Amino acid sequence: MLLGSLLQLVAVAVLPAGAAPGAAGRCTASTPVKTYDKCIALPTQGATLAWTYDARNATLDAAFTGSFISPSGWVAWGVNTDAPAMTGARVLAAFSDPSTGALLALPFLLSPDVKLQASPLVSRPLDIPLLASSASLVGPARTVRDGAIVTIAATIRLSPNRTKLHFVWNRGLYVQGYSPTIHPTDASDLASHATVDIVTTATEASPTISATLQWAHGSLNALSWGFLLPVGAAVARYLRPCASTGPTWFYAHAATQATGYTLGAAGFALGLVMGSSSPGVTYKLHRGLGIAAATAGSLQTLAMLFRPKTTNRYRKYWKSYHHLVGYGCVVVGVVNVFQGFEVMGLGASYWKLGYCMALATLIGGCVALEVNAWVVFCRRQQEEKLMRREVEDVVVKDRAAAF
Repeated sequence: MLLGSLLQLVAVAVLPAGAAPGAAGRCTASTPVKTYDKCIALPTQGATLAWTYDARNATLDAAFTGSFISPSGWVAWGVNTDAPAMTGARVLAAFSDPSTGALLALPFLLSPDVKLQASPLVSRPLDIPLLASSASLVGPARTVRDGAIVTIAATIRLSPNRTKLHFVWNRGLYVQGYSPTIHPTDASDLASHATVDIVTTATEASPTISATLQWAHGSLNALSWGFLLPVGAAVARYLRPCASTGPTWFYAHAATQATGYTLGAAGFALGLVMGSSSPGVTYKLHRGLGIAAATAGSLQTLAMLFRPKTTNRYRKYWKSYHHLVGYGCVVVGVVNVFQGFEVMGLGASYWKLGYCMALATLIGGCVALEVNAWVVFCRRQQEEKLMRREVEDVVVKDRAAAF
C-alpha cells in the first residue's frame, strides 16, 4: 500500500498543473504605440514578439511582450549574436525603479559570471548598436504586479544581410536594488530561447519534453532510488540478525534491491533521453547526482558476481566495500530525488511534503529497529559477561576442590 501510494503521489507530482507557465501566447502585430509588420508567439512563458525589419539600413524595430510573476520581479528580452543561450546575450530588463516605482528598461550584458552567480548583475551599455529602447505596461495594470503584461521595445542596427537572430527572454521574482536576481529553473524557463529568421518568421526553438516522459522519469526514480533501495538496505540491516528468519532476509534484500535497481536504471535511461532531446537545458547538480547513483548501483550489481565465500579471507574486505558503496548509493539517490523536486518546480509543494512523510516513516521505523538492535546487543553482551563469570567461578571452585 505504501509503495502504491508513493508511486501515485510522485506521478501526480510530476504532471504539469497546466500549460500556462510554458505555453505560447497569441501574437499580435499591433501595440499601443505602433503596428509592426510581423509577429510570432514564442514557445514559452506566453511571450510574443513583433517586429519590422528595414533591409535598406539593416535595422530591426521590435517589441517583446511578456508578463511579470511577482510585484518585485523583472522581465527581460534580448539578442545573442553567437548562440541561442543566455550566456553572452545582450538584454533589456524591465522592472520597477526601487526609488520612484516607475517602470525601467535597463541594458545588461549576460557574461559567464552571471550564470555562475559569481557577481551581481550590473547594468552597462550594450556593445551592439541599440538605437532606442523603452518599456511600458499593457492593459489596465498601472504598476508592476503578478500577471501584469509588459512590452519591451527596442530598435537595433544589425549586420548587413544577417536576418537569422537568436532571441532570449526570461522573468524572475526579485530585483535587489537595480540588479535582477536569478530566474526560476523550470524546464520552460531554461528553454526560453529561439532562433528566428526575421524575414520569413521561421523559428527554431528548443524541443519540449512531453509530460508523459517527465512523469515516467520522476515516478521511476522516486520509487527506486528514493524508496526501494533504502527499504532493501533496511531489510539487510535489521532482518539479518534475526536467527528465526534464516536465509529469508537475504532473498528479501536481493529481490528488493534488484527491483529498485532495474526501475532506477529505466528512470536513468529516460533522463538521458530527456537530456539529449533538450540541448541547452542542463541541470548539472541533478545530472551529476544521477550519474553517481547509477554508477554506485551498477558497481553493487557487478560486485555480486565476485562475492567471496564466507570462508574466504577476503570476505571481510568485500563486505566493507559492499556496505560503503551501498549506503553511499542510498544517500545520493535520496538527495537526488529532492533535487528532482526542485528541478520540477515542486520544492515547496504538497507532493514533496508527501514524499518527506513517506521517507520519514521509513526512517522512523529504522530508528526504532536500530534502538531495539542495540538494546538486544547490550543484553547479549551482559548475558555473555555473566556466563563467563559463572564459568570462571566454577573453574575456580573445581581447582580448589582438587587441592
